[in-house]
Formats: sequence, C-alpha cells, structure tokens
Amino acid sequence: MNILLTSAGRRTYLVNYFKEALRMAGFTGLVHAANSESSPAFFAADRQVITPLIYDSEYIPFLLDYCKKWEIDLLMPLFDIDLPILSRNKEVFRDQGTRVVTAEPAAIEICNDKWKTCRALQAEGISTPESWLDREAALWAIKEGQASYPLILKPRWGMGSLSVYQADDEEELRIFHRKICREIQNSYLKYEAAQERESCVIIQEKITGRELGMDVVNDLKGACRTVVVKEKVNMRAGETDAAITISSPKLERTGKHLSKLLGHPGNLDVDILESQGQYYVLEMNARFGGGYPFSHAAGLHLPYALVMWASEREPEERYLKAQAGVRALKDIQILVQH
Repeated sequence: MNILLTSAGRRTYLVNYFKEALRMAGFTGLVHAANSESSPAFFAADRQVITPLIYDSEYIPFLLDYCKKWEIDLLMPLFDIDLPILSRNKEVFRDQGTRVVTAEPAAIEICNDKWKTCRALQAEGISTPESWLDREAALWAIKEGQASYPLILKPRWGMGSLSVYQADDEEELRIFHRKICREIQNSYLKYEAAQERESCVIIQEKITGRELGMDVVNDLKGACRTVVVKEKVNMRAGETDAAITISSPKLERTGKHLSKLLGHPGNLDVDILESQGQYYVLEMNARFGGGYPFSHAAGLHLPYALVMWASEREPEERYLKAQAGVRALKDIQILVQH
C-alpha cells in the first residue's frame, strides 16, 4: 500500500505515523509527501513531489498522473483549501484505484465556511458564539444591548490565527473589518472569499474560558469509532503547543452528534470553549488537525486504523482508544538540507 499526503507542510509527525502504520499492518509501501514548495515533511517522506498550486487548473491532472505512476492507494489531504478540490474529484481518483480520504463537498463546506458552521451547529442545538456577517447588524446588536464588546473578527474562510482581531469599540470594529478584507485579498484566502466577496468577514461574540479540542474519528464508511477530548494547555499562532487528554462524557456525546451530522471519513478536528459550565463549539476541520499528535501520544493510532480499514481489515480496539490524563508537548526540530 502506498500513501500520499498532500499539502504536507510541517507535518513531519504524520509522515512518520503513516510509515509506522504501514509496518504495523504488514505492508511494504511508501509514504509520499506533496506540497507546492519544499517543506519539512519532505525530509521524513519516502518520496517527495512539488505540485502546482491548489487552484491551478493542472493541480488535479498532476495528482492523477502522480497517483497512477506511483500506485497510490490512499490520498490524505491535510489543508482546508485542498479539501473541497479533492472532494469534488474523489470519483476520478477512485476510478484509477486511489481512495481520497475526505468528506463529501457539503460537509466540507460546513466546516470551511465559519458562517455555515455557526448555522449548522445552531440548527442541531449545539452552542456556538453569536455571529454576524453584516458589520452594521453587529453594531445594531450592540446598540440594542443584545451583544457587547469585545467582538472577534476573522476571515469567514481561514485557519489558524490568520487575520484574527479583537475589537473593543465601534472604531476598532470598522478599522479591523476593512483591514481583514484587504488582508484576505493579499493571501490564499482570496480564492475562497471570491464566492461572497461582500461578506467574507465574520464577527463573533468573544467567549472567554477553557480551551478544548476534540478528535472525532470515523471509519471510512463514516461511522463514529471514537472521540478524544483534550484540554489545550498552550497555544501558538492558532495551533496547540501542549495539551492533556481528558474524560468528558458530555463532549464525547457532542462529538458523536457531529460525526452523524457530517458523516466524514477519518478525522474531524473540533475547537471548543468552556465558559461557566457551557460548551461552545467554535470551529471544525474535516482533516487531521494540529491537535491530533496529543491524541496519538495518548494511544490513538488513526493512521494505522485508516490503513487497516482501507485494506478491509479491522484495527485492534486498543488503537482506537486514548488514555485520559496524558500530557504532551510539541518540540521544535531543525532540519538541515544538504
């Protein structure tokens, strides 16, 4: 079995997890890393390839040719912008023997579009911060006492901490709104924002509290197999630097609810805030997220499970569990290219 990780970036750990998974499952295949420019993950991969940019018309034909040449069995996209493109082309890859592990387009749209995330969660009775797409509507809510400062402004389509600002008054709200619109047009987010250029910024009430994350794991048929909850101890640039796995039956039930709603294969990365005993789901990413290594450190081995499911075998139950109370931290390594 051969595996291709697209938009691999700095996810060297995932390359290593999948290499280990192949060995554990008894395969002698290779793990390939693809990126639009040379990346740290290339150092760990068995094969490396620089692809056209995701929105380039040659991106999908290039990947199809590459997968055919190297007999890729599993293709794992690791970047939000990559997901909708590959999801829409899953059948083309499947016809030549490559399984793309990603959710259906409708589920990805819910996850990638923060406004649709909010609306979908509200429809399911799951708490999420109050949100507005219209700046004047947010100001009206402030005036009517239905909301209060500070408010959080961020790109409607985006990830990490890119262009996220806190507005403490009306002047800052207007300034940051214009600033984010400009920054979107100068980043990769301009492609997503082109769908609705006039409403590409989302405004949300600020929830202060304990930061949590979940990995909602489905098998390749979209059935929930486990939910791992973590408390985020340290954050850096929108990504978890340190976390501890915890037991939370209530959030595990929420995870199963989200699993049924989205029916995604593989991982769903979920960001949550707890404030005064109330849980608020902030964002969802239908892919491996930056918090997955902490679930892995506690015993979950999703790459192995995916390899086993892809070969129509069932992974041992112990690899679908994570022990509560395991604290882990990310480290920085320097990779030297000769």
